[in-house]
Amino acid sequence: MAIEAQEIEDLIRAGFPHAKITVTDLAGDGNHYAAEVIDASFKDMNRVQQQRAVYATLKGKMDGANGQLHALALTTKAPD
Repeated sequence: MAIEAQEIEDLIRAGFPHAKITVTDLAGDGNHYAAEVIDASFKDMNRVQQQRAVYATLKGKMDGANGQLHALALTTKAPD
């Protein structure tokens, strides 16, 4: 079952309400997305910590064979 870009954004926004979030459907199939998340809370985190925090907001949508989201290329950073 495919997932919509807006649902991905909504899930991430629930965890990062003030972030700048851009979600792009890479293949047009609802399964392969790229997301850029820019949030001030990332300032003192390394990249792995940032990405783990974002993946946690997806609430299992990528877990195992039953996950709705097959692939997410994730870019995270603190604002300049």
